[in-house]
Amino acid sequence: MSIGLVTLILFIFLALLLLSGLPLAFGLGATAVVLALWKMGPEALFLLTTTAFSSWTLYILVALPLFVLMANFLSHSGIADDLYEMMYHWMGSLRGGLAMGTVIICAVFAAMSGVSAAGTVTMGLVALPSMLKRNYHKDIAVGAISAGGSLGILIPPSIIMIVFASLTGASVGKLFMGGVIPGLVMAALFVTYIGIRTLVQPHLGPSIPEEEKISWGQKFRLVRAVIFPVALVVLVLGTIYTGITTPTEASAVGAFGALICTILKRRFSWAMFQEATLEAFKLSVMVGWIVLGAKAFSHIYAATGAGKFILGMISGLELRPWLILLAMQLILFILGMFIDPIGIMMITLPVFLPLSEELGFDLIWFGVLFTINMELAFISPPFGMNLFYMKGVVPNSISMGDIYRSVLPFIALEVLGLVLVILFPQLVLWLPNAMMG
Repeated sequence: MSIGLVTLILFIFLALLLLSGLPLAFGLGATAVVLALWKMGPEALFLLTTTAFSSWTLYILVALPLFVLMANFLSHSGIADDLYEMMYHWMGSLRGGLAMGTVIICAVFAAMSGVSAAGTVTMGLVALPSMLKRNYHKDIAVGAISAGGSLGILIPPSIIMIVFASLTGASVGKLFMGGVIPGLVMAALFVTYIGIRTLVQPHLGPSIPEEEKISWGQKFRLVRAVIFPVALVVLVLGTIYTGITTPTEASAVGAFGALICTILKRRFSWAMFQEATLEAFKLSVMVGWIVLGAKAFSHIYAATGAGKFILGMISGLELRPWLILLAMQLILFILGMFIDPIGIMMITLPVFLPLSEELGFDLIWFGVLFTINMELAFISPPFGMNLFYMKGVVPNSISMGDIYRSVLPFIALEVLGLVLVILFPQLVLWLPNAMMG
């Protein structure tokens, strides 16, 4: 049987398993087992045991549960409330100021947590009621939180970048640095859009009432709210960029720093500690199983020669490298509407990575492009994760359709940001090259 037919049968089988509702990790693992038995016999199952050992003992993946734990501690610390109080009084007098301030807070949370859920859920609980109470249109309010939360995927430390590095061998430190400028550009696009739109349509984001405005002295006293967030960001990213710690070691520093912030804010309790650690454990185990299933699938898949077949087939089309790159971005965008980011990564990287290397694309640049697509996946209807996070915190008067509609302009802005990074690779490469050579 030809490799092409084997590949077709393989992906049909995987698609049927996923459509049946089987979790992605077990769908990939089952496909790997069937393929191994079919093409190489029972002896090939030994590959699965070696894959499990190598996947679960990978040093870089130690950072994942610790960064998740840091995010969980932060969500209980009350830092978000203080930050929002400061942004409320500093930017509330501007039209759309509360929404713009919310995006900025989400960017700060992204730099502290590495996941999108922290900023999305926290701002959904803290900022959304305040904006709706002050007659902000639900499209601006909900869209700003959903899109702002997605910055947690791009602005370092990023869990997605850690998983990408574990699968590709890319430098986590360089990926983190590569995400800084694109993340700031994306946040600036969101803020600029909100400012322009509320300037043209003032009713979408009115300024706060005169009686709620405070003196400049009171505003400056509120700046104390940024002390803990800035200290934590400097602690985590600063130790990585100065070479004091590896990204894995910095994750432990960040988790401990977040715990100290929670204690200093007098929000610590044993019940909170148990809840935060249990949630971090659950999420980390889930990701661990997905990584195992995906690596088993890719190893067996590569052993059959099917990966080389697809690579040769695409290379044989004699398309320009940029057209192939755009085709990959389109595939990632479409998959992002239906599959979670880690799942997309596991399914596509076995093919996309060797193809990008064949075409001569820089691995760090390609990794950041991949990460931006995963950021898009978090807000792309119908199955973007942030959309479901928002549904869990919005009032009953806001429907799922309202949430879908609210993110459409921000999806366009993220696509614009992706295009800018494609056209100007130095947005990604300048900082890693300047700091690490």
